[in-house]
Amino acid sequence: MATERPHAHADHACAHPELHTHGAGEFVLAVEKACRERGLNLTPIRAEALKQIAEAGKPVKAYDLLERMRGGPGASAPPTVYRALDFLLENGFIHRLVSINAFLACHHPLAGHVVPILICKACESAQELEDETLAAQLDALARAQRFEPASSYLEVLGVCARCAGKAAE
Repeated sequence: MATERPHAHADHACAHPELHTHGAGEFVLAVEKACRERGLNLTPIRAEALKQIAEAGKPVKAYDLLERMRGGPGASAPPTVYRALDFLLENGFIHRLVSINAFLACHHPLAGHVVPILICKACESAQELEDETLAAQLDALARAQRFEPASSYLEVLGVCARCAGKAAE
């Protein structure tokens, strides 16, 4: 059964409420619209990869995505899935979680941003923090050193409240 949330999110103020998506279906529609507006080619394989990541409701590893897509047109080859992931990453529709080598639907697929992501080691859930100030501070610190950042990943590994509560029982 598919979940209706691309991934969990905090109850605090949203950084981009006008661009916020709430469910897997809304997320996919927002990305399809963005692709039309930007003249991007959202091929059936790219669209299927996007849908599978959104419906997972948690980070998805590439080979798990490959398994989820098995049986679809042309999606059985790993290079095809990796090319779809590259397209989705390059256009800001998903996040790559470097520390766990997985992919997550972006809470704001139409806003170019880098935000910290909390990753639970116990249940493998991930949550975008909607405060972009940390990313801006990191960028400013890098530039103050005359360093030109090309990309950054802000990830915090730990245990979510739900899993911490289970451990306390």
